[in-house]
Amino acid sequence: MTNGSKVIELRRDLGLWGAIAIVVGTVIGSGIFLVPRAMVQRVGSPSMVFAVWVFGGLLSLCGALSYAELAAAMPEAGGEYVYLREAYGPLWGFLYGWTQMFVAKSGSIASLAAGFILYLANFFPGLDGVFYTVPLPIGAQGAPLALHYGQLLAIALILFLGGVNYFGVKLGGDIQIIVTGIKVLLIACIVVVGLGLGKAHAAAPAVISHPLTIAGFFAALVAALWAYDGWNNVSMVASEIRRPQRSLPVALIAGTLAVIAIYLAANAAYFHVLTAQQVGSSPRVAADMMRRVVGNWGANGVSVAAMISIFAALNGSILSGARVPYAMARDGLFFAPVARVDAAYHTPGVSILLLTAWSALLVLSGRYEQLFTYVIFASWILYGMTTASVIVLRRKRPDLPRPYKTLGYPVLPVLFVIVAIFLVLSTLFDSPRESLLGLGLIFLGLPFYYHWKHRLAVRPT
Repeated sequence: MTNGSKVIELRRDLGLWGAIAIVVGTVIGSGIFLVPRAMVQRVGSPSMVFAVWVFGGLLSLCGALSYAELAAAMPEAGGEYVYLREAYGPLWGFLYGWTQMFVAKSGSIASLAAGFILYLANFFPGLDGVFYTVPLPIGAQGAPLALHYGQLLAIALILFLGGVNYFGVKLGGDIQIIVTGIKVLLIACIVVVGLGLGKAHAAAPAVISHPLTIAGFFAALVAALWAYDGWNNVSMVASEIRRPQRSLPVALIAGTLAVIAIYLAANAAYFHVLTAQQVGSSPRVAADMMRRVVGNWGANGVSVAAMISIFAALNGSILSGARVPYAMARDGLFFAPVARVDAAYHTPGVSILLLTAWSALLVLSGRYEQLFTYVIFASWILYGMTTASVIVLRRKRPDLPRPYKTLGYPVLPVLFVIVAIFLVLSTLFDSPRESLLGLGLIFLGLPFYYHWKHRLAVRPT
């Protein structure tokens, strides 16, 4: 982006703590407060729940170690978009960026904002009220679309954080550090209350459901990986991190290890106070644990902690996610204005506005969860391909400077790819309709790719 003869670039204003806060703050959303129920229902016992958390965490660490090499070697805006482009060509980078912009990242932002309002409605039930019904068959199952007051507040929250990140990556990064610090402190308080003040439950049967199966293990692993999702987001903002060759690997690895430790500690507190049966029947396990130990005010405190946790994840998602469409547009594979960098704040302002506006529209439509479910299948294909690109680029570009090299190469990247393949196949067999619809949503981008590719070909040099 130029201003007269001066080139306007993104600025490296994020330090190491900001990068770590993006990893931790974006990963830990509402999952830690919710998913233990689904996990224990699938694998039956607390010991197996811990085994799944550890396996999912180590798998995420394998991905983080692989991404650390890619991020240090190519510290550009866009993350996976850049790595897929370099390893397999621009089409795969485009399909990733298209998916992030219109389904995965925007759907995640919409879902986080809606989750924030869900917890806020515990204190303000009026947010569930309907203010208008659209008399068209565009709602759930062809019903009229009911619009709630909470949706308006969720949209306002998204647009507010979009505005914050528009005014400089340093401002967005500082907010991420502060809110993530508060989040970790509150979760630590929940752990201390559970383990320190909570009375251990009486002896109870260890297994609550059917015997453990491979399908059950992978179903629990999907839930755990949903809670771990987001460790890769810091790579999207690589072009704005100071000393990226050092800071990116440290942030990816240290942040992922911190999340694993936090999740294991929280689950230890849950299962110390509650039996496996109680966890398996609780939609809000953290709140029920706190209610049992310190009463209703403790459960309300969990709602506050969850809102702060979601707020940090939402800010980190907007901060990082807007860099993907910006990188695509800079390469000529997206709408040209999205490549603009604001002259005053050195942020991809148009990209931030576009991502937040589309996410807000998904909130209003109420279809974000459905879209997000559809794209999980295809997203893991792209995650696996990105991790495999460590191996591809070692062969394709042996001359590429690599300040950090993946620990345990090639075993750990291969392990990640193998598990990704099993997850993809498991999802395909369990949810064939949703998986194929997700692929269809992604491949809707193909006509746009060939349109922009044609324009690049005929552009005068």
